[in-house]
Amino acid sequence: MSNSEYIRLADAVAAQIANGTLKPGDRLPPQRRFAYEHKIAVSTASRVFSELLRRGLVVGEVGRGTFVSGEARRGAEALGEPRGIRIDLEFNYPVLPEQTALIARSLAGLEKVAALDGALRQVTSTGTTAARSAGAKFLSRGGWAPAAEQLVFTGNGRQAIAAALAALVPTGGRCGVEALTYPFIKGVAVRLGITLVPLAMDEDGVRPDSVLKAQQEARLSAIYVQPAAQNPLGTTMSPARRSDLIRVVEALDLPVIEDRVYSFLEDDLPLAALAPESCVVVDSLSKRVAPGLSLGFIVTPLRLRESMMASVRSGGWSASGFTFAAAQRIMADGTVAELVRLKRLDARARQKLAADRLSGFEVQANSNCFHLWLTLPPHWRSQSFVVAAARRDIALTPSTTFAVMPGHAPNAVRLALATPTMEQLDSGLRTLAGMLNAREEELYSTE
Repeated sequence: MSNSEYIRLADAVAAQIANGTLKPGDRLPPQRRFAYEHKIAVSTASRVFSELLRRGLVVGEVGRGTFVSGEARRGAEALGEPRGIRIDLEFNYPVLPEQTALIARSLAGLEKVAALDGALRQVTSTGTTAARSAGAKFLSRGGWAPAAEQLVFTGNGRQAIAAALAALVPTGGRCGVEALTYPFIKGVAVRLGITLVPLAMDEDGVRPDSVLKAQQEARLSAIYVQPAAQNPLGTTMSPARRSDLIRVVEALDLPVIEDRVYSFLEDDLPLAALAPESCVVVDSLSKRVAPGLSLGFIVTPLRLRESMMASVRSGGWSASGFTFAAAQRIMADGTVAELVRLKRLDARARQKLAADRLSGFEVQANSNCFHLWLTLPPHWRSQSFVVAAARRDIALTPSTTFAVMPGHAPNAVRLALATPTMEQLDSGLRTLAGMLNAREEELYSTE
């Protein structure tokens, strides 16, 4: 059979999805049956399914089969944009009622001519001497204190991740990532021409032996990990796991991109404290402060500083002067520290509420996080559960959004707890608990 035949068959299935013959949540036949029905080899059927997965038209759930996706290409690379749904458990924007007043007090006077004149000037990826000093002091924790010269800045945390990835992994190269990971890394890797290699995980996070195996089989250029409050699982690596992982990457001379955007919710030290020459730390202000006031940080070994700066310049990822001016104020006067204290309390309160409302279900949660991982009962499928929740005006994220390998997503959803009010969160969790207790067909029969 010609190579174009599997594309023709994939196009035919895609057309059935487009015209509604196959609907969201419908299960495709097993590949062997598909091959028999279409009089093709099983290997060709596998290529058809892989092509449909690549297009984001179907999703695979381990041990359950392949299903038509809830939305075309949804979850294939990254989360979309907030959809204005009433109870948003999809996007994690920690916002406190009092934070705007705190930020306004910190920024008072920035509108004055002298202050504004400096804030509106051109800046580079290394900011100013004052910004580097303030940033280094702000990021310091316990026994880890980066030097001001190690800092490179971007407009936000996503840009910091993209710049670090572009600097460390060449086009056509491979980067190891957690098997379930922050979706943005999937999208930016596609745009940079980088292949992501999934790293096996356990209750402590990435397994060091999986890094060794991936390096032996795929020749990695770097790995990307979230050691603290991992998204989507909430895992924080134990000290022993950190030491074991660092031992492996140093033996392999493998750079680590350490994403610490959620680290403000934990008290751990970065991996960079153990291996400053192997780790590039990325962080940002948006989760700590507000979505509309962000600054990305890259803490890099000095030997990599020039390549990081070049990456930021070529990507157009530099921060504005006004952002620097605002960030310096809120970092220096204690505003960020106070927001972090309040948001930690808020996260714990939300997790407690979620634990109460979802008691009896299989939940993986970190009491310090703004998200949790809910494994669904066997009678539910991830995509179908998300669609059913949306019908009740609740937005969730299916496991496929986080899975690096198409077809290897567990039957689970992530709940982001930060955005709704506590009343909305309570209502949404109660509704989800009721859905979990009902069978899928019972819910649809009442609509």
